[in-house]
Amino acid sequence: MDSVDDRVVSVDVRTHALTGDALDPSDVVAGVPQTASAVLAALGDTEVGIWEMTAGTVRDTEVDEVFVVLSGDATVRFEDRSALELRPGVAVRLHAGDRTVWEVRERLRKVYVA
Repeated sequence: MDSVDDRVVSVDVRTHALTGDALDPSDVVAGVPQTASAVLAALGDTEVGIWEMTAGTVRDTEVDEVFVVLSGDATVRFEDRSALELRPGVAVRLHAGDRTVWEVRERLRKVYVA
């Protein structure tokens, strides 16, 4: 039988420690953004984790993902010229292959399932 401690993957996802991720310099559009992440759990082939990015603008090609914004302020723009405003509490579904531009104005932190 699992104990409660075996079930808790993070006591506070808003402050959970993250490890820096390297950005491809060719993906940086503006500023000097940095990203960091932490995997919280693996459920078969699905990963649950936390990701964040500091202020700046980057290009990305997405994987299948659902996320909920925990903190920050940003806009994600898609190739079809649509855009989503990202603020705490917003839940988003990204599709594999979506080409995006992330404009982060205030450090963005999200919990994702991918």
